[in-house]
Amino acid sequence: MMRIAMLGTRGVPARYGGFETAIEEIGRRLAARGHEVTVYCRHSNGSQEADLGEYLGMKLVFLPALRKRALETLSHSGLSVAHLMAQQLHRRSDAAIVFNAANAPFLPLIRAAGIPVATHVDGLEWKRAKWGPAGQKYYLRMEALAVRCSDLLIADAIGIQDYYREKFDADTVYLAYGAPIQSRGEPAKLAGLGLERHGYHLVVARFEPENHVHLIVDGYVRSAAKTPLVVVGSAPYSDEYTRSVHALGDERVRFVGGVWDQDLLDQLYANARIYWHGHSVGGTNPSLLRAIGSGTATNAFDVGFNREVLSTAGRYFSSPDEVSALADDAESGEGLAERGRLARAFARRYDWDQVADGYEQLCLDLAAKRGSAKRGAGRQVKQQTSKQGSSKHGTARVVR
Repeated sequence: MMRIAMLGTRGVPARYGGFETAIEEIGRRLAARGHEVTVYCRHSNGSQEADLGEYLGMKLVFLPALRKRALETLSHSGLSVAHLMAQQLHRRSDAAIVFNAANAPFLPLIRAAGIPVATHVDGLEWKRAKWGPAGQKYYLRMEALAVRCSDLLIADAIGIQDYYREKFDADTVYLAYGAPIQSRGEPAKLAGLGLERHGYHLVVARFEPENHVHLIVDGYVRSAAKTPLVVVGSAPYSDEYTRSVHALGDERVRFVGGVWDQDLLDQLYANARIYWHGHSVGGTNPSLLRAIGSGTATNAFDVGFNREVLSTAGRYFSSPDEVSALADDAESGEGLAERGRLARAFARRYDWDQVADGYEQLCLDLAAKRGSAKRGAGRQVKQQTSKQGSSKHGTARVVR
């Protein structure tokens, strides 16, 4: 049995993004295997979740965070690391997994406490417009710091793995997310939104420029499509962008905000005529995996991360005019069922149980590093690293 700490995110239950989904799916499986998994979570403004001490077998530690975009993650992670270090006095952790390279300043503290640590580096965060020049420069520096100060690095996409190898000569352990495989089932809850099976296009995304919700809405409005476009999502700190996206819509576009009912969300994915995926910088995306696991034909923004997942099952766009043409094509329904079947076949390559196998082996490798003289100096940027991750964690690799 290992004691494993997971920190750097909003925590669980998963109601925000890919990191939270990964922690929930991986953490509960590790807990079911007998490991003690502690997840650091942010307070939710008085929500009942703040009273939870355990969830799906995981131990939860709720701590506050400053409600400012530039400081929210770092303030919460700092408190999480302080709590983790204090726990070391009487209950030592065998491994820590830090999500988000932005948290790299805390890695030396974790290592100084004698805890081997892996960093899940996420996507190319410095490309997100919301950070501005200062934030983008910070993320670039933190990538280098994460390389130097982590015992292992985790990448959830081959494109991210290639990026760290090319930029830093640093190897990463490739552990993609899992894709839930689900049948269409009965769309009982769709009636509450006035929707019918195959009677709508779907977008599910946080409202951020790099997710290209604006491009999808703009292109759809230019089309002659009569099937409505349902847009699920919102985001903190994005009021201006949200208003601009809403302004692009017409009477065919339905903005429904965040959907926290997982059954309803599953039904939306599984019964859409077409799913539109605009994410471009975040590596392998759980929303895309959920869509293809539902057997729904998918159109995606033309970037390597999305082609890596969709391959020949997808159709791709990079401009409003291309969205418009694809929306018109989808109205006939021709070829959508075949594309959906192919997408589901590709989705079966992404298995949460195998991903959990990879994380379990990674944590065993981290625990073996405790006390090793080799781990004291950290990793060096632009210095060739070992090939350990690619062989030892092969159970979680997606073979293409």
